[in-house]
Amino acid sequence: MSKRRASSALALVGLAATLTAAAPASAHRKDVEFKRLATFPAYLNSSAADTAAAEISTVTEDGRTVVYTDSPGKRLGFVDITNPGRPQAEGTLALDGEPTSVAHLGHLLLAGVNTRKSFVDPSGKLVVIDDRTRKIVREVDLGGQPDSVAVAPSGRYIAVAIENERDEDVDDGAIPQAPAGYLSVVDTKTWTASKVDLTGLAAVAPSDPEPEYVSVNSRDEAVVSLQENNHVAIVSLRTGKVVKHFSAGAVTVSGVDTKDDDQITLDGTITAKREPDGVAWITDDLFASANEGDYEGGSRGWTIFSRDGKVVWDAGNSLEHLAVEHGLYPDKRSDAKGIEPENVAYARIGGTPYVFVNAERGNFTAVYDVSNPRRPKFQQILPTTNGPEGVVAVPSRGLVVVSSEEEIPDANIRGSVQIFGIGHGQFPSIVSKDTIPFGTLSALSAVPGKRSELVAVTDSAYTPTRILTIDPTARPARITRQLTVTKDGQPIGYDAEGLAARAGGGYWLASEGSAKTPNLLVRLDARGRVQQEIPLPADVAAAVTTNGFEGVAENGNAVWVAIQRPLKTDPADVVRIGRYDLRTGVWSWLAYPLDAAPLGWTGLSELVAVDGNTFAVVERDNQRGPQAAIKKVYRFDVPATWTGLPTVKKKLVKDLLPALKADNGWVQDKVEGLATTGDGQTYAVTDNDAIDDATGETVFLRLGRIL
Repeated sequence: MSKRRASSALALVGLAATLTAAAPASAHRKDVEFKRLATFPAYLNSSAADTAAAEISTVTEDGRTVVYTDSPGKRLGFVDITNPGRPQAEGTLALDGEPTSVAHLGHLLLAGVNTRKSFVDPSGKLVVIDDRTRKIVREVDLGGQPDSVAVAPSGRYIAVAIENERDEDVDDGAIPQAPAGYLSVVDTKTWTASKVDLTGLAAVAPSDPEPEYVSVNSRDEAVVSLQENNHVAIVSLRTGKVVKHFSAGAVTVSGVDTKDDDQITLDGTITAKREPDGVAWITDDLFASANEGDYEGGSRGWTIFSRDGKVVWDAGNSLEHLAVEHGLYPDKRSDAKGIEPENVAYARIGGTPYVFVNAERGNFTAVYDVSNPRRPKFQQILPTTNGPEGVVAVPSRGLVVVSSEEEIPDANIRGSVQIFGIGHGQFPSIVSKDTIPFGTLSALSAVPGKRSELVAVTDSAYTPTRILTIDPTARPARITRQLTVTKDGQPIGYDAEGLAARAGGGYWLASEGSAKTPNLLVRLDARGRVQQEIPLPADVAAAVTTNGFEGVAENGNAVWVAIQRPLKTDPADVVRIGRYDLRTGVWSWLAYPLDAAPLGWTGLSELVAVDGNTFAVVERDNQRGPQAAIKKVYRFDVPATWTGLPTVKKKLVKDLLPALKADNGWVQDKVEGLATTGDGQTYAVTDNDAIDDATGETVFLRLGRIL
């Protein structure tokens, strides 16, 4: 499918409901209910060189095998979760077409398979597979391109949304475009399919309904989202008739970011059609919709509707505010659909009814307690890999499975299945107060004279540059203040990759250069105003690559810098540590030996003064996920005096990989901040790359007394 493959089937029979809920965005409960147990890259079922996605998932009746659709590979993938903390590859099953959704009925897997020859000649089938033998037992011709499969709790009917999606290259994707979609109803007694016509219902392109998602309640009624038509239909599967239908309506949402301008500014307002994607019953009379938008809408939240089409509850801006507070807001989507709520799932686990809401662009699943579905309560955010599409629960085992489709091998972004279970996880390790936006934390510094205060800085992904105050004694650590850097009275943006708070007040920034801008040491006063900019000496400036300044420290009468990667004129296995004498203005240099990277490259990303002649650095490779190999803290001593370019001797202080792997997520590549506070505690933090070709998760590490 060319668009966001938005449908996902709640494949557990009896879990026919989904919901989402708003609560104060500032509420961060301490009693986290779910923790991440494992992350399984889909390529483990083939090879790392293979393009393998994991879009929509179900879990077999015994709760021990995840089955996911791999659309690029035209196959289903299988993952053994007998031990959910150690999922095992169980191979794939090739299909004659593109699987778009999968559900299950008893021991039968039900895969919707798209076999179309073109947009104007759609076709598809329901492939029925015995999950014990993995043999195809029958195929049911659906007559069109399937997008979502749902099983009635009674087991009597299978509802398949036949989207017959539009060609987005025709008239800029405007609808109507023939042929029309419909709902296909398969009677499991006869395994015959019948067609439910959905034309003539919506005010938007009534001749071209594009059913996106379907869910079935205990009355054998299907709720069907017509996303591009901004419409919802309720169909009796017993009679094959539309019993109710209504517009999903529009909503005005204020306090959201509406500009892609490298700033997260929650001062905009949108008025948009909801255009729901995932829908699911909460009860037989209430259902929820994830309002992703597609054709011309998207409200950035989700809604609870009554069966007669009345809005019972709407998320408003709360879901986006939660994304901001957790450092998971994708600014580059601000002028589009923001976090894009994609899908929803419902389950009662441990006696509590939960709703799980996937945010496709924010890379997270939000969890809500829906004991009162008219006043749902936000509970926590589960961080995911890129593009979470499918979400399904296994109540009997207290598990939640999220499948993510984004597959960019060159950036180490891979389609994956993640398993969450009941318990207290490590995420979030850092949040912000009062929706202070954060991300790309590219450096850390202790604040002189403060026992336990830290500051961090944002890099060029955001502008202007901001210095953020962090309280690490809070759990999670909390960003409490922000200070905007200014020059000549105006906010200014640097590519700040190093930060050092000064004993006398103010700060040093290390601003990394590019092909167009120089590497600069920048001195700020306590109010963030630029006082001085110091360039590199000409010979070094000419030899430095675009991977320049990455750390800064003040020590006595000198400012020290780390350059991330080797100069063009230096050996490939050393980088430079520079000292700038504040009294004489003279630069001098030391060579630092790098570990060899199994893949990619290795460089420095932080510099910390430990004492008068001892420094610590973060040395890391540029790999993430299972390929990450080098994330280490080293220390070294500098000579009292030297000439030329002597090489320092380094000593390992801490391997950070175990800590980065401890929460069972996608290992982050950019450990870019390191600092020791006045009480002797050392902390590290990752740069989340502004959720741009990255999972966006910020990891704040508590390393104890190591320096």
